[in-house]
Amino acid sequence: MRLSAADPLEGLADIDAANVVRCARTLLRRPLLRLGGPDGELLPLVYRHRVVLGEMFTALLGYRLVVERKFARLYKAGPGADSTRGVQELSPRGYAYVALTMAALTGTGRQVLLSRLVSDVRAAAIEAGMKVVDTIADRRALTAALRHLVSLGVLTETEGTVGSASQDAPAEALITIETDLLGQLLAGPVGDAQDAAHLVTLAARTAPRRVDFQVRRKLVESPVVLYADLAEDEREWLLRNQRRESYLLERCFGLYTETRLEGILAADPEEYLSDVMFPGTSTVARIGLLALPDLLGHDSGDAAGESEVDGAGRRPVTADRVREVCERLVADYPAAWSRQAAEDLDGIVTEVLALFVHMGLAVADGERWWLSPAAARWWPEPDGDPEREVPGPAPEPEVPGWSLFDEEGA
Repeated sequence: MRLSAADPLEGLADIDAANVVRCARTLLRRPLLRLGGPDGELLPLVYRHRVVLGEMFTALLGYRLVVERKFARLYKAGPGADSTRGVQELSPRGYAYVALTMAALTGTGRQVLLSRLVSDVRAAAIEAGMKVVDTIADRRALTAALRHLVSLGVLTETEGTVGSASQDAPAEALITIETDLLGQLLAGPVGDAQDAAHLVTLAARTAPRRVDFQVRRKLVESPVVLYADLAEDEREWLLRNQRRESYLLERCFGLYTETRLEGILAADPEEYLSDVMFPGTSTVARIGLLALPDLLGHDSGDAAGESEVDGAGRRPVTADRVREVCERLVADYPAAWSRQAAEDLDGIVTEVLALFVHMGLAVADGERWWLSPAAARWWPEPDGDPEREVPGPAPEPEVPGWSLFDEEGA
């Protein structure tokens, strides 16, 4: 069956179309899906609809999908220079150890002792020109890399745990290697790469550059897409095809678009495709939400830049201004926040700004942050101010009416 460009799910029964959308959303969230892993119970359904899914991802996003009985791998475009898309548990050195561990595992059999694997990884690091020192920080970075590969299913802790690698005298452990998954991790063709930087570039180009691929990827993978951030041909294409693209995103991925003067936001009503919730229930998310009205107001900048706006409609704000607003919120509602907010206000400010950047609502620029106009979408409208509400008069008691237990004529 060949997919229709206007409707990739045309001709499918309603229940099959719904299952394809469910599988597509799962693969977008988990590009490496495996039996026994998160959402792994959906793998048989992915395998059943693998042809339609593969054609849909290729036709709409230029992504390649590989589906086997035990795993499914969606090869998405790399994030490039976007620092918000990394694994929080991995430091830059931890990422280096992930790559070095994968290199060391290619020459290993199905099982290996933890001590041997650590030795091979450090030998690969020295060969790659890295300085290896046996410090707590270095051991923790290596352990984080091994744990990440365990979470992906590439490594299985058959006996013992990789966590012991962070100890001064690590306990021995037997590690089993899933070679099929190991071969699917890298998104770029290693044989074609001239060096590490070239491999990253190749991984980001999973298909020939096409305007529709580039724009759809941004709409699906990014919380907010501003016209000013698009190339001229991308901006013209999106303005010309907004209505059709909104239909495709909803039909194929369950995303609902909101079009504004400055750009487009693709929202997931089920909040499944986002790894960070905003608004959220944490102290940082709630303080950030309540700070938006002051930060987006005309007095959000410093004296020299109150009315300054860039080409995308963003307004500048400084860390001092964010601290001032957060400090007032913490002081006004002391019982509403965690103890951390009162004891470490500077840390809260840092986390609020990091949350804005991660959600695409701010762009860091030296000592300033440019707040996106899309942040006004979450302008809070509280029902009231519990700290300052004045109780009104008590309501008059209601007079009992006629009852079903009353006798007629009584």
